[in-house]
Amino acid sequence: MSRLLSFAVFFGVLTLLTGLVHAYFWSRLVRAPGWPAPWQAVGTAAVVVLALLVPVAVPVSRLLPREWAGGVSAVAFTWMGLGFLLFVALVLADLVAWAGPALLATATAAKGEVAADPARRELLARGVAGAATLAAAGMGGVALRNAVGSPAVTEVEVRLERLPPALSGLTLVQLSDVHVGPTIGRRFIEDLVERTNALQPDVVVITGDLVDGSVGELAHHVEPLRQLRARHGVYFVTGNHEYYSGAEEWVAHLPTLGVRVLRNERVAIGDERGWIDLAGVNDYKAGSFGDAPDLERALAGRDPARELVLLAHQPAEIENAARLGVGLQLSGHTHGGQIWPFGNAVRLAQPYVSGLHRHGPQTQIYVSCGTGYWGPPMRLGAPSEITKIVLRPAAHADVAA
Repeated sequence: MSRLLSFAVFFGVLTLLTGLVHAYFWSRLVRAPGWPAPWQAVGTAAVVVLALLVPVAVPVSRLLPREWAGGVSAVAFTWMGLGFLLFVALVLADLVAWAGPALLATATAAKGEVAADPARRELLARGVAGAATLAAAGMGGVALRNAVGSPAVTEVEVRLERLPPALSGLTLVQLSDVHVGPTIGRRFIEDLVERTNALQPDVVVITGDLVDGSVGELAHHVEPLRQLRARHGVYFVTGNHEYYSGAEEWVAHLPTLGVRVLRNERVAIGDERGWIDLAGVNDYKAGSFGDAPDLERALAGRDPARELVLLAHQPAEIENAARLGVGLQLSGHTHGGQIWPFGNAVRLAQPYVSGLHRHGPQTQIYVSCGTGYWGPPMRLGAPSEITKIVLRPAAHADVAA
């Protein structure tokens, strides 16, 4: 599938969903409250403008200089996030109205009386509209504050049965889903590199979705990655957004910054004291771009007694990983849901959303919440992270089932 076709499909689905959601907003915030005629007109116009904001701003921003594109994208994506929170608040209010007639009766006398009295029904609708709007605004403010700060360092100890005792304490720093693009740029990467280096990692791994844009657009902004320092190197695997952004160009460019791309291949990590294998596969859905993941190819000829860490952007790769003897899979993609309660929808598509889990008797998986964000500059209930993973040998590992 070409980049242009992928973008067209994505943009078409986004536009359709945006239209449906804003029609719901109009119904609940403009029509149901029965505002006086002048305010109904103003509300209708506002909903139409907001409905057009994302579908218009996204393609237009791609044609603008970055100093303009960043601001346009920030406004559009911020409304996308606020709109999602408003949608959630309104749906919850509707569920209460549907499932909790006793609550409504307590607040507004008898339910039948409200239904029979248009004035009281409109008053209730205005109260619900106002409460939902305030709730969305409050949650949005917290989410904005969470996203614009520097990601926290999350330290995770993982016990692996085949890890040589001499390599106990081997440290991998995982960066994932940075999404350098319209609203994340060079300054963020400079801070990220400085904080990563301060952790003195043995290995740095970038588990996909580093960029949202072409090499020509973003080479200057990712350039500080060349300053990453790790005793055994810096490694990268593709995520789905690399394929939207020109994966072949990025695969060629990243090695010029000292980042090795693992494309269905593996390397040995260690020294004379002991070794582990580090493998990486292409994105789980890259087959539609003619670049399918192939874990069997990456592992061909390896010593099964050696511990194996796999970099795979999507947690869905875990079934193959467990079947082929991977000890630890490091993934991202989910953003931990990024904005509550979206993580519940992510669970429909991915086996794990965040954190450390055991999958079968031998395999564990750690799913990062992501280091940056995609779309709305917001995070609610899913903080961004730089993950410091410390490997230890053990017969058993205490992780979530």
